[in-house]
This record gives sequence, C-alpha cells and structure tokens, in this order.
Amino acid sequence: MLTLVLPRLVDVSAASRRSASVIERNVAVLKSVYWLLLLSGFVEPLLYLLSIGVGVGTLVGDLPLPDGRLVSYAEFVAPAMLASSAMTGALAETTFNFFGKMKYLKLYDGVIATPVRPFEIAVGELGWAMLRGSAYSAAFLGVMVAMDLTTVARALTALPAAVLVGFAFGALGMALSTFMRSWQDFDLMGSAQFTLFLFSGTFVPAQAYPVLLRWLVEVTPLYRSVHLIRGVALGVDGWAWVLDVLYLLAMMAFGLLVASRRMGRLLYR
Repeated sequence: MLTLVLPRLVDVSAASRRSASVIERNVAVLKSVYWLLLLSGFVEPLLYLLSIGVGVGTLVGDLPLPDGRLVSYAEFVAPAMLASSAMTGALAETTFNFFGKMKYLKLYDGVIATPVRPFEIAVGELGWAMLRGSAYSAAFLGVMVAMDLTTVARALTALPAAVLVGFAFGALGMALSTFMRSWQDFDLMGSAQFTLFLFSGTFVPAQAYPVLLRWLVEVTPLYRSVHLIRGVALGVDGWAWVLDVLYLLAMMAFGLLVASRRMGRLLYR
C-alpha cells in the first residue's frame, strides 16, 4: 500500500514545484513594475465605490437585505466592487497576458521542453494571477473597514471568498484564451465582462429585475460571486453560500481542465 501511495505523493510534490517555478518566473520578470499593476487594479473599484456607492448612494438611500435589515447603498455596493475587482484582476492576467505569452512570445513552447507540463503551466499562471488578485482584494477590504462598511472579522472571512472568486474567473479566462485567434477576439470578451459587471446584482438587487431576467442574472458567475461576498461582508446568514462556493469550485475545475487540455493540443501539435 505504501509503495502505491508514495509515488503519487512524490508526483504531487514535483508538480507543485514545477508550477511554483512558473510563478517565480513571472515574479522575476515583473517585480520592478508590479507596484504599478497593483495600483491600477486597486484604483478603479475604489473610484466606483466613491462615485456610485457614496455619491449616488446619497440619492438612493438605504436598501433592504434578504433578512430585512437595512444597509446604506455604499455598504450594498462595496462587496460587489470587491467581487468585480477579483474578477477583473484575474481575467486581466489570464487572458491578455496569458494569450500574449502563448501566441506571440511563444514562451510556453520553451517551457514544455523542460519537465513542466501544460497542466502545471496552467496552475502556475493561475497562482500568479491570484497573487495579484489577492493583493487587490486585501487592499480594498482595508478601505471597506476604514470606511466602516464592514467589520475586521467579516473582512478576514471575505478575503478567502474573494480569492476563490479570482481562482474561478482566472481558470475560466485561461480556458477562453486558448480559443482566441487574435487580439480582436478580446473585444467580445470585454463586452461580456462589462455586461456582467452591470447586470449581476452589482448596483441593484436581483429582485428589482423582471422574473425571467432575474433568473438569468442569478445563474451568472459574477452574481454568484457578488452574492457570496456580500453575504459574508454584511453578515447575512444562509445556505445559499454553499451553492455559491460549489458553483465557483466547479467553474475553477472546469476552466483548469479545459485550459490544460487545450494547451496540450496547441503546444504539442
């Protein structure tokens, strides 16, 4: 029995090291300008929060939560901005940057000449994307606590939720990138991303939409992300969190599977 289990453990350990080497490569290349990337990804959701959550919020007033509790509009919008930031940061790294490395720089053609396999490349790139996304999320949660939009304890719980959102969208973005033929294809993805941003319960409750549109909104990945983080950040209890987590885990697994298989076909042909 030990002889059967031990090789598997060794394989997992070796695969983890090879994935980590992909992360180390990205850190070595971008460490001199990484603080600029972090700043750009943090400022956009903060501006949305201040302009819409706080500015427009003075006109909107309070909104009810599912448990009947009233919260300010800024409290309602802030978790959605966090979820959107996690989505945007992950997609930026695993779509444009990933596509450029694979299609034009031919970086992974050289990587597969080493023991690193396509699945390990995908895991490494996703891990790198999440280092960036986690930094965005932590900084934004700090702003939410400073503005009294959530508590420290809830913020600490919301951070893993935001990381999960980033992993899910990062895996999906990587999978989609393997189907892209040119930079022009990203226009369609950008339109889809902006549509999700507007219609995922970000600025208004899903209950405000007509029934059919509401059902469509509630099955989108960003809505499940917003629902999860809003529930955690505002202390809303409910078993729906379990559904959100399972949805995002399934999305992450599906994205990694598709990305690794597609990379194998593209790189070994």
